[in-house]
Amino acid sequence: MSRAGTFLLSAGVVLFVALLGWQGFGSVAATLAAAGWGLLAVAAFHFVPLFVDAIAISVLFSEKERNVSLRDALLARWAGESVNSLMPAGQIGGPMLMVRYLAQRGMRARDAAAVITISTTMQTIAQLLFALAGVVLLTGYAAGGSSSALLIAVLAVIGVIGVMIFGFYLAQRRGLFGRAMRFASGIAARFSAKRDWSSLVTRAEAVDAAVHDLYRERGKVAASFGLSLVGWIVGTGEVWLALHLLGHPVGWTEALLLESLGQAIRGAAFAIPGSLGVQEGGYLLLARMIGLPPEAALALSLAKRARELLLGVPGIVYLHFVEKGWQRRRLARVPDID
Repeated sequence: MSRAGTFLLSAGVVLFVALLGWQGFGSVAATLAAAGWGLLAVAAFHFVPLFVDAIAISVLFSEKERNVSLRDALLARWAGESVNSLMPAGQIGGPMLMVRYLAQRGMRARDAAAVITISTTMQTIAQLLFALAGVVLLTGYAAGGSSSALLIAVLAVIGVIGVMIFGFYLAQRRGLFGRAMRFASGIAARFSAKRDWSSLVTRAEAVDAAVHDLYRERGKVAASFGLSLVGWIVGTGEVWLALHLLGHPVGWTEALLLESLGQAIRGAAFAIPGSLGVQEGGYLLLARMIGLPPEAALALSLAKRARELLLGVPGIVYLHFVEKGWQRRRLARVPDID
């Protein structure tokens, strides 16, 4: 991990512990304990939006790609989310491993990169719309200076993320991967002229061409966006279920507000591994708007983190054995040279 990553993780840990200590470890633990084995039900429910997200990926598959299926998309999505949740790789580690996983299943690497790039873009755009729905709901609860300040802060976060994703989309349409590889090769050439980067540049340009071709299939892209939006909405059920199990039931509207804006706040803190501390602070601010006790807000955040561990650790272990198996098969195909 880089020094910056270590610093951000340390800051997140300090904020996380400080928030728990401020509200009282005992009261938060008691609220979380009320859910008991119900936390397993929260983890199990998460497979519903995960499955919808997998369909959003699979609709982008080419009809020529007969080696990959919805099952592969589901396993890739599960593994990618596990890495994003638990590994200090920001939000880029998951998509990269999803591309590698699909390529190992037999999909051409350029097509796998195009599918994951576009599905990730559509999912982020859908998240922005989901967050805006939360903002609309928040206006019904906002009253007073502090509430207005929170509303402005949330809108600012959404605006910044919106500008970033629009820039990412434009970069895709203008040859993102080829330009990035040519830039990297130019920098590397200053330090070492021995390595030939031309093949890597060619591969990056092939990914750009695959992205352009896939964007032309507007029906598939629209379907991926629509399914991604459904996935975000369905994910509201996780908050609704968790709070009922914690003994602080809320309505669907309040659950949607917490999930949509909570996810937006978490996404804004993507540089901090797991958005540690920021997610908890966000739930504390939002919970106050709907009359939810602070200990319940922190317990909800911890319930989500428990779900991440329950699903994420097996996901990373699965990735490890998949990678080992793929490397073993690859070496078995390489003949020994005497």
